[in-house]
Amino acid sequence: MDNIHQNVYGKNKKRLRGVIWSALLVLSFVCLSQLWDSVAFAKTNTAGAYIVIERTSGRVLFSSNENLKMYPASTTKILTTLTVLDKVKDIEQIVAIDDKAVGVEGSSIYLKKGDKRSVKELLYGLMLRSGNDAAVALALYVSPDIEQFAKLMNDKAKECGAENSNFVNPNGLHDDNHYTTASDLAKISAAAMKNETFRKIVSTKTIVFGEGENKRYYTNKNKMLATFEGATGIKTGYTKNSGRCLVSSAMRDDMELICVVLNRYDMWNDSKNLLNRGFNEFELKPLLEGYEKEVNVLKGKSVSCKAVPENTGLYPVKKDGSDKFEIKAKVKTLKAPFKAGTECGTVEVYDGNRLIYRQKLVTINSVEKKSFFDRF
Repeated sequence: MDNIHQNVYGKNKKRLRGVIWSALLVLSFVCLSQLWDSVAFAKTNTAGAYIVIERTSGRVLFSSNENLKMYPASTTKILTTLTVLDKVKDIEQIVAIDDKAVGVEGSSIYLKKGDKRSVKELLYGLMLRSGNDAAVALALYVSPDIEQFAKLMNDKAKECGAENSNFVNPNGLHDDNHYTTASDLAKISAAAMKNETFRKIVSTKTIVFGEGENKRYYTNKNKMLATFEGATGIKTGYTKNSGRCLVSSAMRDDMELICVVLNRYDMWNDSKNLLNRGFNEFELKPLLEGYEKEVNVLKGKSVSCKAVPENTGLYPVKKDGSDKFEIKAKVKTLKAPFKAGTECGTVEVYDGNRLIYRQKLVTINSVEKKSFFDRF
């Protein structure tokens, strides 16, 4: 009997060990799986900054760490291109390549001493292939040295509304004193996308310069142009210090969004998700559609008339109707006679305390002066 108990106990003990080992293996797998998911999540969500804006209004749709100073890498070239286009009116002008533009580190279009290239080609090489040498060549064509070109860049950035940025070179190669924010970069990009030449460059997938054996092909590194519906631009960037950066833009139903992601591990999917969210949650609508204001009239055949905004103003609003805007009007009393379309005041739209739209008020009809007989 004792032997029987010992055999049963031995068998049960072996089974128990098997169960325990199986449980430990399952638990280890689950823990490792969760750890892997956590690492992947951390790579895509913990570091960096992002912002999505509607281009024409500048409205921020959503953002994170948008005012955090960060390194922009080659997204710097958005400002470089805008600065060059501001100073060079004929992009067919020929540039003699300066020695300082030869052998610049990082991405390159392989300029050589004595090369002669048009400003146009250098701009395409800059924005499609991210040529650091092209950036230097353009900077030295516009200015006597890099420092003076950087001053032009900073002046242009401030003109675009950038408040927390400083640029020291035209290509974004790392410098501790070369930085921007997602918010500033979005403002700079919005200004750049107003320029038709800039828009044409950054929306180009492939272009060829030269002939015969001297043909030079430039293919855009921005995958969004081929993989995202409505994509219109604009620039990638990467250094070890900056991490992966992408400024992208897309237009659907006449609404163009700009998305900036800085130091985001999965910049392509992050950008697609953010832009899709913007298009799913917002739409352009006239802010002042149907708005009228009554205006008092002195010495007229009518004692009042109606005034309407000169323009109803398209603005990105939430599709769920949760936006709460306040409309304030200032009108002046008019003295007859006057014609339809006479300016009589202003109307303003506020989102909280922030003014988002201002427009003139004009009369919708004419009012004649009251005659002597009209008084009786």
